[in-house]
Amino acid sequence: QVQLVESGGGLVQAGGSLRLSCAASGSISSLNAMGWYRQAPGKQRELVATIASGGITNYADSVKGRFTISRDNAKKMWYLQMNSLKSEDTAVYYCNAHIYGLADLIGRNYWGQGTQVTVSS
Repeated sequence: QVQLVESGGGLVQAGGSLRLSCAASGSISSLNAMGWYRQAPGKQRELVATIASGGITNYADSVKGRFTISRDNAKKMWYLQMNSLKSEDTAVYYCNAHIYGLADLIGRNYWGQGTQVTVSS
């Protein structure tokens, strides 16, 4: 059983910073691409940032220059550093990863339960 658990969400004023963390646990053979997505009320879930196993990163245009994704393979964790937060960044943030379990021949996508980020203006 593979689980992803996010932490670090909360309430922050516009212009402030937050750091989200995601920890993967369970019977994991390998962690591949990792990412962060978000879903605001009444909107579809959207990609925020991804980081490949080789470290190549990709960001939504709306967060470029403000957010940074990073990973610690040894700890099976990845992070989203969010700076210069805006009210439009308010959403539930979900971590995501493509993982091979110990018994898997094919990797699967796993999701965390989500963590609320609220930016007050």
